[in-house]
Amino acid sequence: MPRPIHAILHTDALRHNLGRVQQAVPDARVWAVVKANAYGHGIENVFEALRGADGLALLDLTEAERVRQLGWRGPILLIEGVFEPRDLELCSRLGLWHVVHCDEQIDMLAAHKTQVPQRVFLKMNSGMNRLGFAPQRFRSAWARLNALPQVDEISFMTHFSDADGPRGIAHQMAAFQTATQDLPGERSLSNSAATLRHAGDAQVRVDWVRAGIALYGSAPDFPEKTMADWGLLPTMTLSSRLIAVQQLQPGDTVGYGSCFTAEAPMAIGVVACGYADGYPRHAGTGTPVLVQGVRTRLVGRVSMDMLTVDLTPLQQAGVPCGFGSEVTLWGRASEGTVLPIDEVAQAAGTVGYELMCALAPRISVRTEG
Repeated sequence: MPRPIHAILHTDALRHNLGRVQQAVPDARVWAVVKANAYGHGIENVFEALRGADGLALLDLTEAERVRQLGWRGPILLIEGVFEPRDLELCSRLGLWHVVHCDEQIDMLAAHKTQVPQRVFLKMNSGMNRLGFAPQRFRSAWARLNALPQVDEISFMTHFSDADGPRGIAHQMAAFQTATQDLPGERSLSNSAATLRHAGDAQVRVDWVRAGIALYGSAPDFPEKTMADWGLLPTMTLSSRLIAVQQLQPGDTVGYGSCFTAEAPMAIGVVACGYADGYPRHAGTGTPVLVQGVRTRLVGRVSMDMLTVDLTPLQQAGVPCGFGSEVTLWGRASEGTVLPIDEVAQAAGTVGYELMCALAPRISVRTEG
């Protein structure tokens, strides 16, 4: 039989989370962000569950082709725009909308020969300092685009750097509003964090919001708020089983580098999961794990194909376990207990995004719901 590790994608949770975003901004349209192969979930796996979105946002042209092949006829937005002139031909053929964030992309449009004008989102760098035109150059960039016959409707976009934290969004909102004042066109400002945390501000939720991590059951502002606080459900479960149980005596160590030493007699379980499966190698002793739905902890160092967990909480709870017992690395155990991916990521010094996207190709994936 194959190794017992697998991932489960909960399509009912995806639908629920999309509905939760739509509920937060009932007067706005929602881009469902499916970049990075739908945050590691697989575009084909999430497509039906996200059909209720108003548009799909991504950044890879091959992913845009896949979405069209799946039957999506609505808007698709390339959130980094095009990378070379010939990409514009595919935009025309597939009916893609695309971000314009630099002079070079305007130059490409000016040289593009087409009878079908392009729908673009002009991006402002309002303080994130990644992509976009500085506020003082934004209106001149708009004027250049607006003069091109290759360009149809121009919408406006920026990206918040601190929507999930104490600095907030006021400084970026002020820059954006000043530079776009009186310019005609739709706006797209809010990522997941702004959509959930600042949805009460009508100026923030116009006209499109871009829902990414919230769709996939991760709180955008963890640990201040959890997914439960926002009414989100986990969309990915990484599940495996115990393949051995070891009895330790005081002074016994576990794993490479002897990073864990038993202080008393204890049982540990060996789990068929390691960093070659996408589980973070830098997760240390104390990282939460569920065994038979009971919360316990990782002990010792994660190796390529295995990790070890403390079985003491199960013995204390009187829950029998042994070879073949279910282990939930994150997500929803079969009996319903949830281990949020955010908690695992925090213990490993990373974020839920990375764990989702790092799921290894050797992991078998199935959908439920």
